[in-house]
Amino acid sequence: MSLRDALPDASSLERASACELVDATGNKVSFGSIIGSQKTVVVFVRHFFCGSCQMYVEQLADVPQTALDAAGTKIVVIGCGEHQALAHYKEATSYNGLIYANPDRKLYHALGMDKETYKVAPAGEQTPSYVTRGYYANVWYSISNAILKAPSLIGKQGNPGQLGGDFIFGPGNECTLAHRMQHAQDHIEVADLMKAAGVTLP
Repeated sequence: MSLRDALPDASSLERASACELVDATGNKVSFGSIIGSQKTVVVFVRHFFCGSCQMYVEQLADVPQTALDAAGTKIVVIGCGEHQALAHYKEATSYNGLIYANPDRKLYHALGMDKETYKVAPAGEQTPSYVTRGYYANVWYSISNAILKAPSLIGKQGNPGQLGGDFIFGPGNECTLAHRMQHAQDHIEVADLMKAAGVTLP
């Protein structure tokens, strides 16, 4: 198994569990408290103005709550920006689930998400289905989303090069799926992620 998909070991999970996240109101919570009670799909996005990740979270927003409930599963989205950007992100993506900020990126690093790049899918690699805008249209979307819609959040979006990933945790301190992004359009297809979590989509 490559480092891209290697499950975090017990030491990494312990460090991750102790990492602090921040909710939209500024309250701090430990990552361990989020995954402790049930199976949790955790999607780590890039900066909060990343158009590609926003398209991905828009697909996550379409996963029926009834399907999640039937599988005893919840979805959590985590970004590397400041918590002040969370409300805008939820509005931009129509995602109404749990979402947190990890501005110090300690959780990203504890789980092996150390890669930083601006590169998109390399030539010859199939573009994932969630990327519905072309490169230049997506760049313009990201810029306009920041400058025109949320200028007060510029500087609070998070490290622009930080890559995220997709994981399945819990209940408790265990991980059954890990996928660390290798470029800016490298999230697991939502349908595949839900299948791995035992969530049956309509």
